[in-house]
Amino acid sequence: MTDSFGPTMPHARAGGPDDPFAAGRPAEPVRVLVVDDHELFRRGLEIVLAQEKDIQVVGEAGDGAEAVEKAADLLPDIVLMDVRMPKRSGIEACTAIKEVAPSARIIMLTISDEEADLYDAIKAGATGYLLKEISTDEVTAAIRAVADGQSQISPSMAAKLLTEFKALIQRTGEEQRLVPAPKLTGRELEVLKLVATGKNNREIAKELFISENTVKNHVRNILEKLQLHSRMEAVVYAMREKILDLENG
Repeated sequence: MTDSFGPTMPHARAGGPDDPFAAGRPAEPVRVLVVDDHELFRRGLEIVLAQEKDIQVVGEAGDGAEAVEKAADLLPDIVLMDVRMPKRSGIEACTAIKEVAPSARIIMLTISDEEADLYDAIKAGATGYLLKEISTDEVTAAIRAVADGQSQISPSMAAKLLTEFKALIQRTGEEQRLVPAPKLTGRELEVLKLVATGKNNREIAKELFISENTVKNHVRNILEKLQLHSRMEAVVYAMREKILDLENG
């Protein structure tokens, strides 16, 4: 595996400031399960990740069925998984892994740029969707970001996600909302629009001239108001409820 994937994303892993014993000792490494049906690609990923002190590859699998078994046994923090695999697809495995290892966060790393695969991955519980054209630096950055509670999606796929939900809204028409959508502040709407374009916390902070901690607080408030669990779910909800102005956003 080479560094010919594409642009690099900035990254930083939070170190648990609320832990009174955190000072003076290193944080536990992010435990990763690598799943891909191409052995050479798995080996390449393992070599790359082995160079990162804060990331530990705890296992590998060559198909979706094996991925579910390994996830149940190893309980990894992150599952890095392809979409198209034999025996059981990555989408099917994603759903099953969320049942046997609910704390695991799943990043799809795939060559598939199909909107249907992206949409199905989100519905199945994936926290990230990255194309294999990205750089090795971006892979490690995505692992750290997802471990810290962020969602990661390739920018080109984020644009397709917006298009997909715009079409969904148009098909749905003007169905009356049973429960009024919670009121978001102007700043929260700004943050949510930037999240919807695939920007990470650092990029959002730079664009809005605020700190990363402030961005994290806004995202947390958005999720609480919408009673959702992830940034990606918030974007889906916003699209469906027409909170975002897709024509001008």
